Amino acid sequence: MMAPRTPAQEKRLTDLAVAESVDVHCHCLPGLDDGPATVTEAIALCQTLVDDGITTVFATPHQLGRYDGANSASRIRQAVAALAVTLSEHGLPLTVLCGADARLDERLIALIESGQVLTLGDSRRYQLLELPHEVYVNPLRILVDLKDRGMRAIITHPERHFHVQRDPRCVLPWLEQGAVLQLTAGSLLGDFGPLAQRIAWGLLKSGWAAVVATDAHNPELRPPRMSAAIAAIASRISFPLARQVCGDNPLRILQGRDVLTPMDTLIPA
Repeated sequence: MMAPRTPAQEKRLTDLAVAESVDVHCHCLPGLDDGPATVTEAIALCQTLVDDGITTVFATPHQLGRYDGANSASRIRQAVAALAVTLSEHGLPLTVLCGADARLDERLIALIESGQVLTLGDSRRYQLLELPHEVYVNPLRILVDLKDRGMRAIITHPERHFHVQRDPRCVLPWLEQGAVLQLTAGSLLGDFGPLAQRIAWGLLKSGWAAVVATDAHNPELRPPRMSAAIAAIASRISFPLARQVCGDNPLRILQGRDVLTPMDTLIPA
């Protein structure tokens, strides 16, 4: 049985009026990628998630790219199951679900269909998609193929990609094909430099970014930062937008429902 929720978690649920406080992108599994190296480090990271009000986290280690062949779907599922047991033993009230931060790859559709690349929660509804850092590859073809199969790509931290930084309007064709833009909470707070911060706020104010996630890797250098991001969005734009991109839309992803589009619902003209 899971431990009772903490006051920080209960406050988050009350403040955002959601049934679960969901983080859709987090590197919390030990020894799989550039997240925690050990179980002890993974527990420490999960403690910071709980302290930051998160109740459910998708464990999304890297797949493909430089981790091609390293993190199989079965290895990720086993690591999630083991971490869930460990968290229960330590009394941490955090639900951990399967997922992957998959690097853009021409084989992606085939690998999803064969079960080798994990969608969020194994639902085949939402797929985290990371653009290559070294070169620009237009993801449009993959986005269309995902859409044709009833799936939607969640493009992770576009504000940190050089091509988006150079031309933020390049995301518009992606959005037309159902892509969801996910900002990193720390980007909004300047953790990745002033350019990423400016682009993140621009994407948010334009209504093009629909989800904020932690993309947390460790408690010190890459902590969750969701509470601070919620406060910043509420202060600089509006609390309803903070609730939507940090609370409601992540919950909708967990539930397999369509995310709401900020530019259609909450961004003033």
